[in-house]
Amino acid sequence: MSEGSGEGREANDGARTNGTGGADDPLVDLADVEAARERVADVVHRTPLDTSRTFAEMSGAASVGLKLENVQRTGSFKIRGAYNTLAQLSSAERAAGVVSSSAGNHAQGVALAGDLLDIDTTIAVPEVTPAAKIEATRGYGAEVVVEGDIYERSYEYAVERAAETGETFVHPFDDEAIVAGQGTIGLELLEQYPEIDTVLVSIGGGGLISGIGTVLKARDPDTRVIGVQPDGAAHAKPSLEAGEIRELPDVDTVAEGIADTRMLETTFTIAREVVDDVVSVSDREIAAAVTLLAERAKTVAESAGAAPLAAALSDELALEGEHVAVVVSGGNVNLTEHAELVRTGLHELERYAEARLALEGWPTAVREVVETVEAEGAELDALERARRTSVDDPNRTPVTIGLEGSGPEHLEGVLEALAERDGVSIVDRSLE
Repeated sequence: MSEGSGEGREANDGARTNGTGGADDPLVDLADVEAARERVADVVHRTPLDTSRTFAEMSGAASVGLKLENVQRTGSFKIRGAYNTLAQLSSAERAAGVVSSSAGNHAQGVALAGDLLDIDTTIAVPEVTPAAKIEATRGYGAEVVVEGDIYERSYEYAVERAAETGETFVHPFDDEAIVAGQGTIGLELLEQYPEIDTVLVSIGGGGLISGIGTVLKARDPDTRVIGVQPDGAAHAKPSLEAGEIRELPDVDTVAEGIADTRMLETTFTIAREVVDDVVSVSDREIAAAVTLLAERAKTVAESAGAAPLAAALSDELALEGEHVAVVVSGGNVNLTEHAELVRTGLHELERYAEARLALEGWPTAVREVVETVEAEGAELDALERARRTSVDDPNRTPVTIGLEGSGPEHLEGVLEALAERDGVSIVDRSLE
């Protein structure tokens, strides 16, 4: 289980329910989202909508618009729902403070909202949370409690603490105020990209797609709202098809921001009404999307934020002639992880090759390698002396290289050119 996979909020949170509450009334409607927008207007950024001709051509769409929530305050959309929720607390609730649990973006959203509203916030995080995210959350003024080896222990701690102290527990997604806040993205989409036919949105716990879908379906029921999940955390489609929440026993994906095992009652109820379909993509496809966003759109996205673009470029969807919005939900990724994702993405795009060489006359032969790669119009990403094995010629120096090129044919040509150089032999090569 991942962030937000625990039970729903306590009964005393009902005072902040945005929906009208009738048996046939939606839990969240357009009026709720419009009210949320008024609350968050002076706090959140109206993030840009960047159209991409490249991605339109690659997907067959008439146009593709990237909704760049990765440049939102705190680096993701989460501040929208967090601020909308905390802004509706009563005076007594504000005085008592807020507690939440998170392994990532929700923590920073709650922390910043609390700082802006002068509400004390405490965030429980698991031991595996990267130090950089902990420090970022503290930087927004929250107290951070490291509790438990996995997220579920942190969640349990936060809920128990709320019951004991009277603090308000703020759920990452299973809350109507959270959903309404996230839905403000949908209002911006309608203004920035009114021709929209289809929107692609990542699904973790379902708060983001529930909010955006509520807005777009209210404007035009024919607008397609499509969720995207990684193969290793694909719980939403079987749940929606079965008409009941299905929980995965575990998850396995590089997209930790959407690595939930299930939706909960609030988001599942809304999603059943506003989500048309859910598709899944592989981690390697996600890595390729991260790479393309950096290269073509000049934007840094975390894995969860790149998943919708991965779906747009996959064979899972028919987007021909449509105007497609892709919600890039966050960009909180450290540079080392981003570099690894990009390298994996280049492999997936067949634009990266690795080879083991045997060089005669080290280090003079290194110049031969560098000059050849440069002459062939490729980029030498890595070159290092390799550990000698029993199969290596004792009179040659083993070297591994990494090459970036325009495609498999280009890379194969570079390797062939290297093999023709004096003092250079190809021992092993990989274009996979």
